[in-house]
Amino acid sequence: MPSTVTASQASPGQQPAGSSNALDRFFKISERGSTIGREVRGGFATFFAMAYIIVLNPIILGSAKDMYGHQLDGGELVTATVLSAALSTLLMGVIGNVPIALAAGLGVNTVVALQLAPRMAWADAMGMVVLAGIVVMLLVATGLRERVMSAVPAGLRKGIAIGIGLFIMLIGLVDSGFVSRMPDAAHTTVPIQLGADGHLGGWPVLIFAIGTLLTLALIIRRVPGAILVSIVVMTVVAVIVNAVAEVPSWGLTTPTWPGNPVATPDFGLFGQVSLFGGFEKVGLLTGCLFVFTVLLSCFFDAMGTILGVGDEAKLMDRDGNFPGINKVLLVDGFAVATGGATSSSATTCFVESTAGVGEGARTGLASVVTGGLFGVALFLTPLATMVPSQAATPALLAVGFLILAGSVKDIDWGDFTIGVPAFLAMTMMPFTYSITNGIGIGFIAFSVLRLAAGRGREVPVAMYVVSAVFVFYYAMPALGLT
Repeated sequence: MPSTVTASQASPGQQPAGSSNALDRFFKISERGSTIGREVRGGFATFFAMAYIIVLNPIILGSAKDMYGHQLDGGELVTATVLSAALSTLLMGVIGNVPIALAAGLGVNTVVALQLAPRMAWADAMGMVVLAGIVVMLLVATGLRERVMSAVPAGLRKGIAIGIGLFIMLIGLVDSGFVSRMPDAAHTTVPIQLGADGHLGGWPVLIFAIGTLLTLALIIRRVPGAILVSIVVMTVVAVIVNAVAEVPSWGLTTPTWPGNPVATPDFGLFGQVSLFGGFEKVGLLTGCLFVFTVLLSCFFDAMGTILGVGDEAKLMDRDGNFPGINKVLLVDGFAVATGGATSSSATTCFVESTAGVGEGARTGLASVVTGGLFGVALFLTPLATMVPSQAATPALLAVGFLILAGSVKDIDWGDFTIGVPAFLAMTMMPFTYSITNGIGIGFIAFSVLRLAAGRGREVPVAMYVVSAVFVFYYAMPALGLT
């Protein structure tokens, strides 16, 4: 992110923490040009940007039934979601030392709820998630996962980072209600529209619009904590508006002060896992394909997020590599398995971590703060979920722009074998609403175009292998393997 537009980096009179401080030495805060204040603000900003998962994940998983007609309890799902996010994010901060937060992965939870659970018991489905996490850790231990990431050329990495920026912008627009999906009954090829009915209206959209302008204005003015300040201010405004005006719906989260902000966590789902029971229900081949589907989504969603956040936080070395990446990847694999063990679905790296990076976060201390806030949310879930998406999502638009501005100039657009794959990766992520799809299409295009240009020897073997895996993945429905 360019320092000329990053509010937290340009704060006057703010110096990096002293190197004699034990906390500074452990997290390398001043070494990375940050301060404890920036890390704390970044941790708060990331938490508020992704706190919606506390509400959304239980809705997605709780609305589905397994083959026996059983549904997961909503209260237990809230605890499971928060617990896995807290534990995984704390480990990422302490072990990985990167400002990347983790929680139940969107997309993966839908696969678990709609593909796995209807064909087996919930414990069997979560067992397959645990197995996928174990496979991820094995890939890290053998060095294969790092090899795949190292095989991605710099230009394509930038395209992936930009795609993530565009993707989180679209997430912000959709979650805020600024744009919405066109109903199928409209019989149109246009997928989304402005507002809920083709034009803007209502208090929630106004809160989002004002919040976006406020966030950008604070960034331009280089106000310390610009993103966090905007989230807090607009949450207060939303609470007031909701109290004095008639608002039909705020979406997932209604901004009201909870009567009792304290809630007792329910750990009833913890450990309700059967590692191999699903194979007895669907057979060995189908079971392996289910694990493969979960694995592929977790593997490349996390890869894209890690590369995007790492690049934005300036954690890459001169050769474009991510020092200490194995620790980060190992924690991510452990998080996938943890999500299955708690029955919250696979836990993975969240792209909303860029909200914290936008506040200047550069180290794992920000993740420790975010993880700590999730830990507090175990007992204060009503308070943690009072921030409406309309107050938090303006951060995603602002950070999306900053990612785009900082990366687009570093792609060699004159080399079509890089420019076209980068373009496809960055556009397919928002257009298909999937980081994994963007990466897959970009990888395939890169391999094919380099071959077509007579430069096939310049493509690492790992890239060919992964491209072939993606081709098989996309062909699975046509082959009757899903």
